This record gives sequence, structure tokens and C-alpha cells, in this order.
Amino acid sequence: MDHQPAPIHRPEPHRLSTRLVGLRALRNRWAFDLRTAALCLTYAGTIPAANWVIQQHGAVEVWPGIHASAGVYFAGLAFTLRDLVHERGGATAVFVALGFGTVLSLLFADPRVAVAAATSFAVSEVADTAVYAALRHRGRLVAVGGSNLVGTVVDSVLFLSMAFGDLALLPGQMIGKVWATAAALCVLSGGRYAARRGGTAG
Repeated sequence: MDHQPAPIHRPEPHRLSTRLVGLRALRNRWAFDLRTAALCLTYAGTIPAANWVIQQHGAVEVWPGIHASAGVYFAGLAFTLRDLVHERGGATAVFVALGFGTVLSLLFADPRVAVAAATSFAVSEVADTAVYAALRHRGRLVAVGGSNLVGTVVDSVLFLSMAFGDLALLPGQMIGKVWATAAALCVLSGGRYAARRGGTAG
């Protein structure tokens, strides 16, 4: 009696395509999570960095005759990073990173400065988020610039009042954070341009 060979089962094309799509989605999800985590850690790191620099150097000149706290550039950078974290992970990711950064600050900086920084960052985050959400439809750069401007004012007034008890450094804080924001926006703009050129070349 002849034995017929067992049929070879090959995956149907549509099932194979579905599996490939699922694998790509999983890969993209992992990549997204890693990028979000990296942004959160970077944002969290700017908080103790700003407070530590204040401890070490006090005030710095940001314009001829105008001074600001030494951590002003880290604080300005933090606003842009905060917007990017919010866009990827939402407000929850922002506050988790803020909490982690505050804990690190308490290890490296004066508790009064650390608490003042955490409070001012948290309050300005609410204002920043509201402005960013309102302007996001006009593009990321507009949203980041507008929200950073509002966040800068709120953060500077609260931080200086709580940490030092006066607003003598307020003009310098504003100028320093504007410099940091402008630099961050240039980097973002350059990154977008490079990505577009790469996409066009590809």
C-alpha cells in the first residue's frame, strides 16, 4: 500500500503579514519606551545638576552687569526637555522624572534650594503644560517656545522667592533661560532639518 507524503503546511500569506506587522510594532514600542526613558532620565538629571552648580558657583554673569543663579542654564534646558518628555510620556512621566530629580537633588544640594526647585518646577509644569497643549497645533517649535516663556516666568519668580527670599536675580534668570531655550530650539530645528534631508535622500 502506497503511503502519500504528508502535506507541507505553509503559513498563509495574510497570517505571515500579520505576524510581521506585530513584530514591527513590538520593536517600535521598545524603541519608543527606550527613547522616553532616556528623555526622562536626562530631564531628571538637569534638576540636581542645576542645584549642584548653584551650590558650587552661586551666581554667574549672563549679560554685562546682569547676574543669575549658576544653575540657570540647566533650568532653561530642563523646560525644553520637560516638553519633550510630556509629548512622549504625558504628565505622569514628567512628574515621575521630577520626583526622581528632586530625590537626587536632596543628596547633592542644600535642601532649601532643592525644595524650592522642585516646587517651582512642579507649579511651572502646570502652566507650561497648559500653554504647550494650546499651541501644539501650531507646531512643536512654537509650542516649546511659548510654553517655555511662560514656564520661565513662573519658575523664576517662585524659585528665587523660596530659595533666596528676593527677586534681585530675576532679570538674569529670564535672560539665562532664554539663552538655554534658544540653544535647545536650534538643536531641535537642526535635528528636524537633518531628518527631513535624510528622508529625502533615502
